[in-house]
Order: sequence, then C-alpha cells, then structure tokens
Amino acid sequence: MLRLGLKYFAAFFGAVCALIALGHIVVGPRIIPGGVPVNATMDSEDRFYATLFLGYGAAMIWSALNLAERRGVFLALIGVFFLSGLARLVSFAQVGPPHPLFIFLGGVELVLPFILWAWLSAAYPRRDP
Repeated sequence: MLRLGLKYFAAFFGAVCALIALGHIVVGPRIIPGGVPVNATMDSEDRFYATLFLGYGAAMIWSALNLAERRGVFLALIGVFFLSGLARLVSFAQVGPPHPLFIFLGGVELVLPFILWAWLSAAYPRRDP
C-alpha cells in the first residue's frame, strides 16, 4: 500500500508541476498571483523556465512509474525541489516577502522533500548486497 500510494502521489505531483508549467507557457507571467506586468525579456524568461518545470513534472511522472529502479532519479528530483525552496528564502532575504501563496509554497518546497524521502525509504528500504 505504501508503494502504490507513493507511486500515485508522485505521479500526481508531477502532473501538477506540468500543469503549472503549461499555464506559464500559455498565459505567461500574468498567471502569477500578485504579479505585475513585465517586459518582453521577463515574459520570455518566465516561459523559458516554465518549459524546464514541465520537464521536471514529466521526469517526476516517469520516475513514479518505477520507483524501485528510478529511486536515484526520484531522490534527485526531490532534492531539486528542496533547493527551489531555498531559492525562495534567498529571494525573501534580498527582496522581501512575496504574495502569501508563495510563502506557503516555499514551506511546501522545504518540507515535502523530507516527507517523500521518508515515504520512499519506508516503501523501498535499501538492502545492501
């Protein structure tokens, strides 16, 4: 049950990331709550980084399909997600607090990787040869 739950949660999580990315690609920075109008350069950057987030979501879905064999990929992906939370802390320190949604998301980005790591460890315990 742990394995199936993690598989579906990881796939759902990847799909959410992919959908957020598609929103940024299609709508652009206007989709950001609390955002402001941007110039063409910032619009281009938002859509560019959104394609990378789309790839992140696709990789998360791919890893979810076989967590036993793709454990390393999954761990790397949740590590990157944690780093994104640290990047939000840098932004907070340098520029100030963002929209409350992004404060919440930063908390998720800092906590969820540890939950997923523990879940993965419980569902797929490491067995030394």
